[in-house]
Amino acid sequence: MNRAFTGWAIAVVAAIGAAGCGKEPATGAAPAAAAASGAGAAVSISSVRALTRDVDVMLEATGTISALNSVDIRPQVSSVITRVNIREGQFVKAGQLLFTLDARNDAVNLAKARAQLARDQASLADAQRQLQRSRELLAQNFISQGAVDTNQTLVETQQAVVTADRAAIDAAQVGLSYNRIVAPAAGRAGAINVFAGSTVQPGGAALVTITQLDPIAVSFGLPQRYLNEALQTLRTGGGKVFAVLPEGRGEVVGKLQFVDNAVDPNSGTVKVKAVFDNAHELLWPGAFVNVRLATSTLKGAIVVPQAAVIRGPRGTLVYTVDANSRAVARPVELLYAAGLEAAVRGIEAGDRVVLDGRQNLRPGAAVVERAASGAGGARAVAASGANGSLGGVVP
Repeated sequence: MNRAFTGWAIAVVAAIGAAGCGKEPATGAAPAAAAASGAGAAVSISSVRALTRDVDVMLEATGTISALNSVDIRPQVSSVITRVNIREGQFVKAGQLLFTLDARNDAVNLAKARAQLARDQASLADAQRQLQRSRELLAQNFISQGAVDTNQTLVETQQAVVTADRAAIDAAQVGLSYNRIVAPAAGRAGAINVFAGSTVQPGGAALVTITQLDPIAVSFGLPQRYLNEALQTLRTGGGKVFAVLPEGRGEVVGKLQFVDNAVDPNSGTVKVKAVFDNAHELLWPGAFVNVRLATSTLKGAIVVPQAAVIRGPRGTLVYTVDANSRAVARPVELLYAAGLEAAVRGIEAGDRVVLDGRQNLRPGAAVVERAASGAGGARAVAASGANGSLGGVVP
């Protein structure tokens, strides 16, 4: 019996020793073999379908918003303001009365000019009657031809005087009109720098500035290598220019209006200007805004998420999934990349392009589809098919 107990104890000690050394009994060989065979298991991936659509190629720049028309209002005569007819920030129409000046002196001058005209017209009428009598007397041989000629000269002189009087009246009316300062163009009034009772003069500070806000312009510079594209866009009607509003408030669409006639030798850029409708006052003069100019269109381009494009020393490629659920490395040519998307050549519309899990793939690896953590990229590709444009720069 002691021998049996001794044998059992030896067996227990051996088992404990094996467990302490991390060894497993022989029956554990099967799971190890299964784990080894799992090295070729399918890779979990997510994929999206490649789309085909027209893509606008965009050039990006930072622009400055400027008014198409901004006028500093100054008086043309020295006078005193009797009334301010607008408020600061008010929108005014062309011809609307802005300021009224003291017009008493000019009104008196106009009245004097009119009185002078009336007197000289009476003198002209008398000279014309004298000329008529002299002609009648000449016909009866009572006076000489010289007397008639003298009366004729008198009439012509008075006619010139009357003409000068009428010109003096026009000048007085012009001077009187300077006392009513009106808006030369429609726009928004800025800060008003004078009040009723202020003395103003032509060389002084501006009374107010009228700035046109709708439409409005954005000026920006383009590298000279894009000059031909900008000129072509201008010749074809201005194309599409997008002003991207800050803080994700969307964008405003306008068109190219102007390309400067020279390249700046210091910066190597050419100045261009685009015009935007601004009825909702989304663009404000003096502010900066990001601008995207559509210079050309890629017709029927293949669009995939930019995250699916792999750039390496051997070139650019994407992984697609074939009918046997295996990964295929497809070399592609990157035509245009912007934001979340890229236009490529080398695959077909409808191909399943691997988005998540591509870093674990090798050509020919088996794949299994799962829910995409980057589904936002897939949704972006699908949604962008509605507008047909990408924002960014040509790589």
